[in-house]
This record gives sequence, C-alpha cells and structure tokens, in this order.
Amino acid sequence: MMNFMNKSLVTLLTGAIALSMSSCTAPLASREGNSLAITAPTPAETLSLSPATQSQNSLQSLLTDTAPAKNTLPVTIYQADDQCQALIPKTVAVPSPGAVEAAIGNIIAQRDTADFSLAGYRVTINQNRVATIDLRLAPNSKRQLVSLSTCEQLALFGSLRRTLTANQTWNIKDVRFTQQGEAIYL
Repeated sequence: MMNFMNKSLVTLLTGAIALSMSSCTAPLASREGNSLAITAPTPAETLSLSPATQSQNSLQSLLTDTAPAKNTLPVTIYQADDQCQALIPKTVAVPSPGAVEAAIGNIIAQRDTADFSLAGYRVTINQNRVATIDLRLAPNSKRQLVSLSTCEQLALFGSLRRTLTANQTWNIKDVRFTQQGEAIYL
C-alpha cells in the first residue's frame, strides 16, 4: 500500500512540475548602455497569481527545494519570519540563466494577496553594480506600495534587497526601488 502511495505521489508531482514548466514565460534580457535590463512578464503574461496558481507555486517550490533539476543553481532567498523581526535565509533552486530574475520573481510571487498585487517588474543592474527594481502594480490592486505595513515592507523590499546583496556571485552592491520609473519613498 505504501509503495503504491509513493508511486502515486511521484507521478502526481512529476505531472505538476511538467504542467507548471509548460506554462512559464522567461523574462527578456537586453543590454541598454552600461546596464542589463531584465523584463519580467507583462500584465498580459500575468505575474499576478490566483489562489490556484499560488498553491501550484507552493508545490513547485517544495519540489524545487527537494529535487533540483538540471540547469539550476541553488540561491539563498530571504523571507521575513512570522513575527516580522528578521529575514530568514532559504535555499531554492532557480534556473541558472536568469537566476536574478527568478529569485526576484520568487519573492514577489509570495507577496501577492487579495488586496495587493504586482503585475510585473523590470530589473536593471548598472556598471556600479546597483540594481534597480521597477515594480508595476496590477490595475486591480486595491492597495498601493506606500500603503504596505512595516511588516509587509520588510517582507517585500527587505527580502529583495537582502537576497540580491547577500548572493556574492551577483556582486550587487545596493538595490533601489521604483514604481514605473519613479523612486519609491517609504
């Protein structure tokens, strides 16, 4: 009985991975002067996640944490603890080409709620190794970035900043945030 359950679970998880990978869209990267611009999915390609997609991403995250696929590399992302007192490291496997975007996408996907949703983002890393993350709020988001609580700000902005600056292979010195090109002041 236990062997049958294990085989069924493996089959289910394999199917979930195949399904989730077939619906993924890769960010576009291009050189703009001395910086690298990485464009995340547009609103039409949907970065905003429904509850069903969130549970699928949770399953995919669980699978990614336990069974890294080929062409992936382990990356430490930081998430706020339950008390919003500290950022806790978590190692996830992300695609090796596009690791920065995948790490950012992982954090942003976790911040999507019923009343706050991001439609996309763009990352540029200039020659001084300063990353700028330009966030795009979803049109149907009931809340704005400036309305986030201190805990929510730590979970989003703190997690992004710490994840990018702590991963030494990326050599990112600082992270700045904008919303459609305008600096975000919190």
